[in-house]
Amino acid sequence: MTTEHFVRYEIDDRVAVITLDRPNAANAQTPGILADLDEAFRRADQDPDVRAIVLTTTGKHFSAGHDMSGRDPSGDGRNLSPQRTDGKLVAEDYYDWETRGYLDYARRWRDIPKPTIAAVQGKCIAAGLMLCWPCDLIVAADNALFSDPVGLLGIMGVEYHAHTWELGPRKAKEMLFTAGSVTAAEALRSGMVNHVVPLAELREFTLQLAHRVAKTDPWALRLAKRGVNQTLDTMGFSTAIAACFDMHHLGHTRALAATDGQTVVMADLERMKAAGRSDG
Repeated sequence: MTTEHFVRYEIDDRVAVITLDRPNAANAQTPGILADLDEAFRRADQDPDVRAIVLTTTGKHFSAGHDMSGRDPSGDGRNLSPQRTDGKLVAEDYYDWETRGYLDYARRWRDIPKPTIAAVQGKCIAAGLMLCWPCDLIVAADNALFSDPVGLLGIMGVEYHAHTWELGPRKAKEMLFTAGSVTAAEALRSGMVNHVVPLAELREFTLQLAHRVAKTDPWALRLAKRGVNQTLDTMGFSTAIAACFDMHHLGHTRALAATDGQTVVMADLERMKAAGRSDG
């Protein structure tokens, strides 16, 4: 199988621009794509001339989340599936795989010493949130919609469970309880995004903001980011993320039990409903 690459890396003066370019699949994320994104973030972090990092995607939608098709055209053998040779999944293998393949990426990107800015257009679904939420600033197009509908699959939310911090407790509950969407305007009011701009101006506005950030002394930027993130951690952010990841896997474990270890999530919704009824 020919390996394809969907992540582009460019330098615009002192700004690194990382682009997920898989518009035909609504920028759905595979393990290979996430590995490529992580490599791009590392590259930007290690480049002494880069002072700010922009994450963007192409096409109508920012990201449809994880690619559940089972095919990874960008895999290149770099990420192993947690599925065992007998075709079954076990909770501990899946927990370790999601820790390394999902949660560790999000936490690492959140703590990169350099400022990061995400530009979001269209739909940003489930794992799409784990691309933009770790970024320091978010610019949303006026057509952006943010959602995490994985409750429909028997899971309490994505692996990087920052909903409460990003939206506030009541809006976070509404998103999770209803599998509904948060509009760009609502996200702006909650403080989840910094700016909402017309779709046609999204890239230009985001790059202008990044270049404005890049004019600040890099050591001051690093310490300012560290100060804010450390304050959030003192308030319990990282501890909550870790605890919620365990709750996320309680959902996965129930799903594995209900499907006899045959699927990662509850693909068989009727069996999930039946299991829910039997739980009382």
